[in-house]
Amino acid sequence: MLTHKDLEVWKLGIDLVEKLYLLTRVFPKEEIYGLTSQIRRSGVSIPSNIAEGAARKNTKEYIQFLYIALGSLSELETQLIISQRLKYLDSDIVFEDIEKLRRKLLNLIKYMNSK
Repeated sequence: MLTHKDLEVWKLGIDLVEKLYLLTRVFPKEEIYGLTSQIRRSGVSIPSNIAEGAARKNTKEYIQFLYIALGSLSELETQLIISQRLKYLDSDIVFEDIEKLRRKLLNLIKYMNSK
């Protein structure tokens, strides 16, 4: 029996969270309750919602949780753009990860809708 831990999209979400924690370690201390916290919470929300949705028996509920994960991903992207504009973040690599995860999430939603 497969679980959320077998889903590539969940694994990508976990990898992204790890990367976010490393990236935000160098953010200014005054951002600990601001952007740092927001970025980490948005990031953690993505694989968490994928996992919660996968545990649901109802496909419609699962899709709803996938959309919540997608919303968290967009929220995260916005926070990272703000961080980049404030010069807290100087790499674009995380945006590539976000785009890859977005594509995978949208494909999973499309697949689940076709069932």
